[in-house]
Amino acid sequence: MKKPLLLLTILFCVSLNAQNQPVVLKDSIFPLDEVIIKGNTILGNKFVAKNRTGAAYFLSKEELAQFDYVDINRALNKIPGINFFEEDGFGLRPNISIRGTSPERSSKIAIMEDGVLISPAPYSASSAYYFPSIARMEALEVLKGSSQIQYGPYTSGGAINFVSTGIPDSFEGKVRSIYGSFHTGQLHTSIGDSFENFGYSLEYLNFNSNGFKTLGNNLNTGFDINEISSKIRYKTSEDAKIKQVVELKFHHYDEVSNETYLGLTTADFEKAPYMRYSGSEKDKMDAEQIQYVLTHEINFTENFKITSNFYHNEFKRNWYKLDDVVFDGSSQKISEILSNPAQYAGHIAVVKGELDSESALKVKANNRKYLSKGAQTKIDYHWYGKNDSFHDLEIGFRFHYDEEDRFQWEDTYAITNGFMSLETYGEKGAQGNRISSANTFASYVMYKYKFNGLTISPGIRYENIKLSRDDFGKSNPLRSLNDVSSRENKVSVLIPGIGFNYTFNNKLSVFSGIHKGFSPPGNSVGQKPEESVNLEAGIRFSVDTFNAELIAYQNDYSNLLGNDLAATGGLGELDPFNAGEALVNGLEMLITTDLMENGDIKIPFSISYTLTNAKFLTDFGSTQDIWGEVNNGDRIPYIPKHRLNTAISIQTNKFEFHLNSNYNGKFSTTANGSVEIPAYFILDASMIYKLRSNLKLKTKFLNLLDEGYAVSRAPAGLRPGHPFGVYAGFELNF
Repeated sequence: MKKPLLLLTILFCVSLNAQNQPVVLKDSIFPLDEVIIKGNTILGNKFVAKNRTGAAYFLSKEELAQFDYVDINRALNKIPGINFFEEDGFGLRPNISIRGTSPERSSKIAIMEDGVLISPAPYSASSAYYFPSIARMEALEVLKGSSQIQYGPYTSGGAINFVSTGIPDSFEGKVRSIYGSFHTGQLHTSIGDSFENFGYSLEYLNFNSNGFKTLGNNLNTGFDINEISSKIRYKTSEDAKIKQVVELKFHHYDEVSNETYLGLTTADFEKAPYMRYSGSEKDKMDAEQIQYVLTHEINFTENFKITSNFYHNEFKRNWYKLDDVVFDGSSQKISEILSNPAQYAGHIAVVKGELDSESALKVKANNRKYLSKGAQTKIDYHWYGKNDSFHDLEIGFRFHYDEEDRFQWEDTYAITNGFMSLETYGEKGAQGNRISSANTFASYVMYKYKFNGLTISPGIRYENIKLSRDDFGKSNPLRSLNDVSSRENKVSVLIPGIGFNYTFNNKLSVFSGIHKGFSPPGNSVGQKPEESVNLEAGIRFSVDTFNAELIAYQNDYSNLLGNDLAATGGLGELDPFNAGEALVNGLEMLITTDLMENGDIKIPFSISYTLTNAKFLTDFGSTQDIWGEVNNGDRIPYIPKHRLNTAISIQTNKFEFHLNSNYNGKFSTTANGSVEIPAYFILDASMIYKLRSNLKLKTKFLNLLDEGYAVSRAPAGLRPGHPFGVYAGFELNF
């Protein structure tokens, strides 16, 4: 943090005398043809979101700035249809579900940054151990229903696109610094400018904390994350006959977090929810990500545009964490002993440091490298036909390759007087020595026809996927090709969909859609993909400042896929498995209004509600702790039936006060419903004071009522949510 603080001081001193007003990103008013101008967005503004033929939501820069959240879970609270379960209290590795998809590691939704798939290996290992930082985004876009089929491969639930800080139209910069509870700090700086043909931006983000959990001898349970982003753009002159733009984006991320899979027993959680067991002393995630994206846009005419992205993402991480505990010659997984503490009292005593023992703790180095690269092109042509009808044809292609390279081992530790000491190094590759990969080609065609108040949007997507795995074996650290075990699975699928929207007038519209849900299978020979038939119908109503949206939906799965993740109590092999039929249906409601609006004061208010019924329709057994033995009619775990969010603000020319409340209903942590996480209610607040036109003082309170609550029993044992925290700082624009 020392070098960034020096930069902060210089920029602060220079900018106090800056006369330039901050450039504020406003929601643009687009014509009704809804043509998106920026190539890195899928919606672009709230107007387009409200006029899609499917459910769509756009969180603007101003909305994100109200709390300056760094936790994506809190940022998503306002959007109906989204559920999640927390893990670390800071949102480092979210578990997001859209319309009842399995939430584990957000592996069943299409996650993009600037329109490019951003998960470490979206096809071959979709679990999002890397997730974009919401703190450096200027917008967040969510698509559901038939609107999403352009953005596969995951079309069962929805798609999320993070819109990163763009190159400004003129010189501007920003410094935001926040510090508070648990020695948590955030520093975000950016600077950029545009000239006739050239533009650039440079951005730095640091987020760090000592953590709110306690570990023996005051050991750090927090993290330190650094990110650097830069963009360079060249564009042709305004009078050029054919306008073109070339932009190069670079992003680097590094993380060291003292995070663990080890939770608490119920008895210990009730006594000390923020305690960590001594057996988690050595647990640490060490991760690094590098991304390059080259974007080319060419506008042949006002009606004809081609946008291409060439991307290369690398991510590597070693999550070194306790995996097994040995007592009296019996080695057991941590998820097993914390699920049955009475049965494994000796193991619990060892992991808590109450019992000295040699060769007692097996710490696995979950060492993996990921690669994701490819090229995608989107061709858009729109025109006006007879009787002022509007037509838009969009064609897209993507060639993509990704892989996950596992090279894992397991070290053995003794525990003495509550502290761990290394005994033996494990054999490299003995706990996983394989490469899983995917070669894919995807394409889609979307057509939109608009006449008077009617809009029809049919489309079809094609995915051709070859999934492979080369296993070099546990005793082959040099990866001799003589000992390779290989397997391959191929799938080709058409994913059709169609959406309708009818606008009666500028106050009332209805929409509906049907599309095929799809998630790729694993690389086991002959394994089938996840498939479903998804329906939705909704109504949008608007009078003055009052806006309401109500949506009913149903996802009927003919073959639901589960994933064998250690993060959810499984064996960690990542192999998907067929779970048979399932049914998800529900309601989504969003109301926004201004309770008061005049020249001096504005009081916006919003309420969103999500009802989710998610049930299995097949009997089966699994190795997943969160599924276990499943019977027809069991609820899909970790998806609450009810979720409610309300937000109210008081805004004047000088002062803003924001209050956000979130109710998360109870949910089961096993399919049979025998174990539950109770419902909880969390209240956050923030205040912003404009000291000068370009300088704001900011304060926020997380978990204002200091609610002590459990968020999960995965990966192993009960885990707490973020306790009460207060954070203060400033934002300077120049």
